[in-house]
Amino acid sequence: MKEKVKNIWPEINWIKDEELKTKVLDCWIYAIENSVLTVEDLEVIPFSLLIKDCNVTFMNHKRTCVQLSVEIAKKMKDNFGNEIQIDMDLLIAGAILIDVGKLIEYNKVDGKLTTSKAGKLLRHPFSGVAIADRFGLPHEVQHIIAYHAKEGDLAKRSVEAIIVHHADFVSFEPFKA
Repeated sequence: MKEKVKNIWPEINWIKDEELKTKVLDCWIYAIENSVLTVEDLEVIPFSLLIKDCNVTFMNHKRTCVQLSVEIAKKMKDNFGNEIQIDMDLLIAGAILIDVGKLIEYNKVDGKLTTSKAGKLLRHPFSGVAIADRFGLPHEVQHIIAYHAKEGDLAKRSVEAIIVHHADFVSFEPFKA
């Protein structure tokens, strides 16, 4: 399973801190092992059940969000220099993990994807934080997961969380009906 997850998430290797990298990988392995979805499913299922006839896959959306987050952070550092502090490892880990809880939101009924009971009761920012906490991810990463979606609109986001939030919505909003 570890090699399969590494294969769909080459961006994990962008994390320099080996302990953080391992914890991020462990979160994804756990989520897949506790989901009705397989690693292979992530490459073909739509990234959202909220968008009718969505042809953008879960992994395509996720990897785009991570890549956009990194590019935004680099551009901000280039332009603002020492006026802004961005922890790239925390940013990358958070961006990779923001939707790990979605794997718990899915169910399959007669071969069709639906929302699970857990998904109806707890949105993925909450289940994602629970998974990240289980594996001892830093609170800064849990913050990014918790506040990346609309649940974070009333909170004060860290710089990393602001970047990931906007990268996520840039790769989501154009596809909404």
